[in-house]
Amino acid sequence: MPVGSVSVAAPVTTAVEEPVTTVKEVVEVRVIRFKTKMVTDSSLANGVKRVRTVGVDGARRLTYRVTYVDGVQTSKKLVRQEVAKEPRSQVNVVGTKVEEPESSSGCDPNYSGCVPIASDVDCAGGSGNGPEYVQGPIRVIGSDVYRLDADHDGIACE
Repeated sequence: MPVGSVSVAAPVTTAVEEPVTTVKEVVEVRVIRFKTKMVTDSSLANGVKRVRTVGVDGARRLTYRVTYVDGVQTSKKLVRQEVAKEPRSQVNVVGTKVEEPESSSGCDPNYSGCVPIASDVDCAGGSGNGPEYVQGPIRVIGSDVYRLDADHDGIACE
C-alpha cells in the first residue's frame, strides 16, 4: 500500500435466516378398552362360568395441531376427538342353579330302608290310595313327606 493512502474495509453482511415454521394436523388413534359385566343365570349349575358376549375394544381418534420450528416440535394442541368405534362390553355369566341331589337308588332319603319316590306313598294294609305302598316299620330320618308316621314318634307304618 502506498504511503498516504487509506484503506477502507468493506462492510461485512451476515445473512440472517428466518426460522421455518410448519403447522400440521396429526391424527392419533387410541384404544378404548371394553368393560366386563358379570351376571347370574339360574339355568346354569351353581358356579359354572361362561362368556355370553365376547368383549371388543373400541377406538378413539384424536386430532392435534402440531407446530414445528426448523423441524423441532414446539407445540401440540388437541383440536378434535371422536369415537371411531364404540367398545362392546364383555358379559360373563355365572350359574346359580342348585341341583337337587337325586337318589340313585330311587329311594326317598327321608326314610331308612327304601321308600320309593312317588307322587304319594302309603303304608301297605292301611286306608291310603297309593299309588305306591311300603311295608313298615320304617324309621323317619328326615321330613315325613308322605305322612307315614301318624303318631309322630319317628317310626312310620307301625
